[in-house]
Amino acid sequence: MATTDHSEAGAEHASGMPQLEFDTWASQIFWAALALFFLYQMLAKRIMPRIATALEDRHHAIADDLDSAAALKQKAEEAQGSYQQALADAKARANEIADKTKADIAEQVDAANAKAEAEIAARTAEGEQRITEIRTASAASAKQVAEETALAIVEKLAPGSADMGTISAAVERALASRGMAR
Repeated sequence: MATTDHSEAGAEHASGMPQLEFDTWASQIFWAALALFFLYQMLAKRIMPRIATALEDRHHAIADDLDSAAALKQKAEEAQGSYQQALADAKARANEIADKTKADIAEQVDAANAKAEAEIAARTAEGEQRITEIRTASAASAKQVAEETALAIVEKLAPGSADMGTISAAVERALASRGMAR
């Protein structure tokens, strides 16, 4: 009989998988529905709100980061504008200083040139005056030498007939004809 019990037990199992037996479907559907209900409740009440909160927090953090990035960008643009303005002011000031320095140097050069020209003119006038004095002195000296020489010649040729006024007038005419008269 033991073999018959085995064969009957095998016959029960031979009918197929217990999930596919129509006798147990009502129970399986109940438990599946109950499991899905609890799973849905857990997802809807606990997991989904946490995910929604995390997403919302993430969204707010990104929005805050974008706002702070925009504010920093604005500050950077303002700083760049201030820098550009300061640079332009510095360039303008440097150009003013350079122009003023050029003008001062030009003024100093002009003053130095004027002083040098005045000094050269004064030295030239002094030199011309000395040349005139030397010419006058040499002309007077030449006249005196010419008069003495003429007097000596006339005394040698005709002793006692030399007249100093006549000799002086003759020397004056000779010097005038050569452009050496006073």
